[in-house]
Amino acid sequence: MMYYVNTKIALRMILGVVFLFSGALTLHAAEKVSAKRSGKEIQVMVDGHLFTSYKFDDSQKYPYFWPVNGPKSGKSVTTESSKPWPHHHSLFFGCDHVNDGNYWQDANARGQILSEGPNIIESSGDRVEFTDECFWKKPDHAPIIRDIRRVLITAPDQNSRVIDFEITLQPLTDIRITKTNHSLFSARVVPELSADSGGTLINAEGKTREKGTWGIHSEWIDYSGTWDNGTTEGIAIFQNPNNRWFPSRWFTRDYGFFSPTPMYWPPNGKYIDFQEGEIITLKYRVVVHEGDNEAAHINDLFREYRLNNE
Repeated sequence: MMYYVNTKIALRMILGVVFLFSGALTLHAAEKVSAKRSGKEIQVMVDGHLFTSYKFDDSQKYPYFWPVNGPKSGKSVTTESSKPWPHHHSLFFGCDHVNDGNYWQDANARGQILSEGPNIIESSGDRVEFTDECFWKKPDHAPIIRDIRRVLITAPDQNSRVIDFEITLQPLTDIRITKTNHSLFSARVVPELSADSGGTLINAEGKTREKGTWGIHSEWIDYSGTWDNGTTEGIAIFQNPNNRWFPSRWFTRDYGFFSPTPMYWPPNGKYIDFQEGEIITLKYRVVVHEGDNEAAHINDLFREYRLNNE
């Protein structure tokens, strides 16, 4: 055990040296972050500029983050709603084919994920943190799932923003999710940054575009592209190594969608069951960055994230 602990410490020290000399970490101090509630959203600012808003109005299908602004451009790297699939709302968590309901798209009568109202734990400093309790239900029906979200947002330097998203799902009845590509944590980048527009969709193995990344087990995927003014920005999703199904296969699209989606590849090929009272906790890290995946050192950042979560 002592050897294992010392090995982890040594690896962290080595990574620290690698990051320092590769430029993966800058000498800039962390940016100041703040959060406030405004109506039915929580607005998160970095040094006085809007980074993202967590939206939770009861009219929505589910709560979601939008905009998710790049650190250099100040423009959202994600789209709130875009053809050909306008139900993709930026950065979100949802699922289709849950019992006989739909918590991803379609009319709200088919199901919604409804927030009880977020609670801000830390509102300013080098990080902000808030929690949210949500219920998955149809109108005039008892909820079938309770979820608790914990969101931690930091700005490690001038070139990056980080959203740590943790969700604990508690079935309030027996749940069956039949095979669906519409499931769990997802992001949709703006058309300008998509692979269809010349952007880069790449996974941890270096495979690119939809053809190389779709259906592949991978620890992370990064999506980046260049704006008209020449600025390159992107967004990466890391899967936590403690997640069930890690590393999940990915559902990817060259038009800008990407999601680690275990429900499309259930072990029996048909469905995944959860028992009433069962607890499922999933964690993800989102890195919004200047430059492409190499300039942002996404692989190194994931290695550090994995070490810190083992």
